[in-house]
This record gives sequence, C-alpha cells and structure tokens, in this order.
Amino acid sequence: MYPVLLAFIYILASPQYDPVESLTIFNKDEVIEEINREQYTIPYFDENMVDSAKLELLARRINTLILTKPQDAWINEQNEIVPAKTGKMLDEKQFLKQLYQFYYEGTVSEIQVPLKHVYPKVDSELLEKIYSKRIGQYTTYFNSKNEERSNNIYISTEAINNQVVFPNEVFSFNHVVGKRTKERGYLPAPVIVKGELAEDVGGGICQVSSTLYNAIDRAGIKVVERYSHSRRVPYVPSGRDATVSWYGPDFTFMNNYNQPVFIKASAKHGQVMISIYSSEIIRTNKNDIPKATDQLPKEIHVNEYGEYKLSH
Repeated sequence: MYPVLLAFIYILASPQYDPVESLTIFNKDEVIEEINREQYTIPYFDENMVDSAKLELLARRINTLILTKPQDAWINEQNEIVPAKTGKMLDEKQFLKQLYQFYYEGTVSEIQVPLKHVYPKVDSELLEKIYSKRIGQYTTYFNSKNEERSNNIYISTEAINNQVVFPNEVFSFNHVVGKRTKERGYLPAPVIVKGELAEDVGGGICQVSSTLYNAIDRAGIKVVERYSHSRRVPYVPSGRDATVSWYGPDFTFMNNYNQPVFIKASAKHGQVMISIYSSEIIRTNKNDIPKATDQLPKEIHVNEYGEYKLSH
C-alpha cells in the first residue's frame, strides 16, 4: 500500500514542467542500472502513473547485486576468536522514495543507492561469553583411510562447527548442513536404506548427526526430532544414533536454556569430536550418556558388481 499511496501523493504534487527522462543509478563510482521513465509508466485515466510492482522488482534486483551478508564471530583452529563483520543491503524504503521523486519530480538524473548496515547475530563479545563453559561433549571414531566416507564427515562437521543456537531457537541438522551433492564436494559412500546397505552421495554424515545428538543430549538440551537407523550402526551404542536424509528424517533440537549455546565440532585423526559450550551462568540438567567404542568396525567395500563385502 505504501508505494501506491506515495505515487498518488506525487501525482497531486507534481510540478508542470518537462521532467528528466532517464536515471543512472550508482553504487559509489559504479553504474549498476540505467532506467527511463517510459519503462515504468502505466496509464491511469488521464494521468500517467508509475508501475510500482516494476520498481519493487528493480529494488530487489539491485539488492542482490550489492548485498553483503554479515559474518558472525567464530573460533579458528588456533582457538582464537575471529571478529564479526558487518554486512550491507539496500535501504529499500529510501530507494523507492528516490525513484518516485525521479519519476514525478524529474529533477535529478543520477542517484546513489542508499545502503543500510546488516549486523551479525554473534559478535566477539557474545562469543567470548558463551565459549567459557563446556556443558556437553561426545566423541566417535572412524577409519580415516576410507577417503570417501572421511571426506563426507569432514564437510558436514565443518558445516555445524561454530553454530550458535539462541534460547528457544530450533536447530535443524538438514537446514544447517544443506543438501548433500557432488557439487558441494560430497562423495558416494555406503548408507543404510530400509535395513539394507546401499551407496549414496553423502554416506557417513549420519555419524556426525549421531555424535551431535549425543553431545546435545549429554548437555540436557531438548531433542525435538530424532530417528534411529533401520539397523544397528557401529559408531555409537545401540539406540544412540540419529539418522538424517535430505528428503527424509532430520535431527533437530531446541535450546531450552536461557543462554545461547555454541557448537564446536571437528573431525580429524579418525575422531569426530563435538563440544557444546555456553556462559558461566548457565544452569544445566545433564544426562549420563554411554561412550562410543574406539574400536573401528570392519570396512565395507563395493566391488565392480555393486556387491558389498566386509574386510578387516
């Protein structure tokens, strides 16, 4: 309603002289768009009126060109806090106002896109506060010589590393990790489908989701959605797994504490280690969770006929 109302106001207030017919839109010294009056004109009774829908589409397109997403503060491999970075985006309300002024007043031929800051959710001060007390941890083991499966474990572990979950916020493993595709670096590896072994892109990530589940459960955080595999998996105790699939089950949890929680995850030297941190003032209700065995299971290999065999 705002653009239409503004358009009518400008119609009533428009001066009676020949306006500028074209407008060049700059982002600093760069020309990002050139428009003319005729492109955005629609007839309205005896008056010409701006096509508000087209102007809004223009604003969205320009925003995609200049958008810089903010970057949260994070912990690097040296255990140091890397400061957050502020992003920027188009100030759409101010931008549309400038466009209507061009269209109805016609006194300017150039404008600079108005920007506004987009602030990160997690700055250094907050991260330092919630990276002070470990409230949960879990470790599982894998054969690092299995290159395909290890690759998938590394990628998915890195995706959940440095995630912050705020009070009452729900964390979705599938949403955070994203779709497991070859384009994103995932490789085919054995998975369990309806109780049977099969090969699929992304095999191995269920070890990461299962490790996360046990770390979260140990910290006393509320599990919302969790499913077991259709057959026993060797990397966690029986009934302690969390199967995930892009088009199927997900693992989700809700931060039921009054402080944000921070996920620190790594996969190296044949270990998936996930720790959950929060602030010193948090009061937790921890659970006792059985440890995972450090004995590596037999490896599964696929021959040229697609048959699965175990080897020591």
